[in-house]
Amino acid sequence: MSVVIARAAEKQQLDDALRSPNAELIAVYGRRRVGKTFLIRQHYAAAICFELVGIHDASLAVQLRSFAHTLATAVGRGRASAPPPVDWHAAFRQLTDWLQTCKPKRGKRVVFFDELPWLASRRSGFLPAFEHFWNAWAAQQPWLVVVVCGSAASWMLEKVVRQRGGLHNRVTRRLRVEPFSLADARTLLASRGVDLGNYQTAELYMALGGIPFYLAAVRGSESAAQNIDRLCFAADGLLRHEYTTLYASLFEQADRHEAVVQALARKPGGMTRSELLGDVELGSGGAATKVLDELEEAGFILQMPRLGRIKRDSVYWLADEYSRFYLTWIERHRGASKGTWMRTQGTPRWRAWAGLTFEALCLKHSGAIKAALGIAGVATVEASWACRANARSGASDLVDEGAQIDLVIDRADRTTNLCELKFTEAEFVVDKKYAAVLKHKRDAFRAVTGSKKALLVTLVTTYGVRANEHARGIVQQAITLDALYG
Repeated sequence: MSVVIARAAEKQQLDDALRSPNAELIAVYGRRRVGKTFLIRQHYAAAICFELVGIHDASLAVQLRSFAHTLATAVGRGRASAPPPVDWHAAFRQLTDWLQTCKPKRGKRVVFFDELPWLASRRSGFLPAFEHFWNAWAAQQPWLVVVVCGSAASWMLEKVVRQRGGLHNRVTRRLRVEPFSLADARTLLASRGVDLGNYQTAELYMALGGIPFYLAAVRGSESAAQNIDRLCFAADGLLRHEYTTLYASLFEQADRHEAVVQALARKPGGMTRSELLGDVELGSGGAATKVLDELEEAGFILQMPRLGRIKRDSVYWLADEYSRFYLTWIERHRGASKGTWMRTQGTPRWRAWAGLTFEALCLKHSGAIKAALGIAGVATVEASWACRANARSGASDLVDEGAQIDLVIDRADRTTNLCELKFTEAEFVVDKKYAAVLKHKRDAFRAVTGSKKALLVTLVTTYGVRANEHARGIVQQAITLDALYG
């Protein structure tokens, strides 16, 4: 049996459901290819007694025939010997009758409905029938765990988790399955005999993201660049055309979601809500909020507050590495062939992409950065910060030049880390000119914010900071790429 890599928190929730004295209804959601089905099947392998998988774009009749065959197989009759149920109410009556005959003497049994949005299509009648099944019978069976799963996160939230109808407040646990962190990605690769080191693993992650399905296609006999070439640029590459179906499979009216992602891909530093609405037509305020919330809930975009600003000034940025890589590279090289990525290595455009993507990688792993700085237990606010040229501070002095800081970690212990994030192929060298840049950023931050806290200039780099007089004069703390794996 395959082993579930990482997912400690999710597995704990699933184990707690098996130990619970009550019936459990668990909603599992997350983006396509993130490993939801694998998690449930593997972790609940010994407890699943019935599993029904929805069929994409199938008619009600086809879905019901699939149910009939699945139930017949579970019962042990092989092929269905009876005609399919006439509707989902009849189907759940059949399922209830059979489940009553296999009540365990100890432990729990699991019923698993996968790809729920495909089962519960419009006019299928699935959801009302499922609500009745749960409320009238299943919720009273302390030995039963029902798991419903779907990739369309927005659908799962609206129709199941936050539903105002028959399932209102019925979900006992919700599991949002997210992409792997860098550390988990390294563990997955190692389990498959792939050891490329932290630098090349990060390069893979910056192109593929933490999606287990993508990472499982990496070969240990190839470098990171060779793997990216094969997966993304070869004519039959696994990820060459993945983007074309990714959003349509998750969202209704996916063109609006794609438009937001494309706008953010053009602005790696992020955009405020007002900037996004000025760039992308999303409809009314409520419609725009729905699109942004759906993308955020599915893990494609993230919000980062701006220090000292109100929430509506938060910056949205593209968090999905594969989408960024597709729009930056794959889409622009439609006629390219295997070898395209190898030829870009070390070019100015490659360095620009790597630098910006590394910044996003660090923002997603801010918890690991805090741990490396020894402040994991300190209450903090992580935010971006920028000021325009000639911004006037509270003391009425002028900041003649603008300033921007990649990541500000504002701490409860009267200290603030001003973090600069640098992706390099060797030790980062702070020369006289860059030392002046860092001093200007620190002084501008102090002048504009009026902060009375200790300000620590912090560098996060791939291979560390070379010790010299310029670095010693301005850099208080430095951590390397390795810390992101902590």
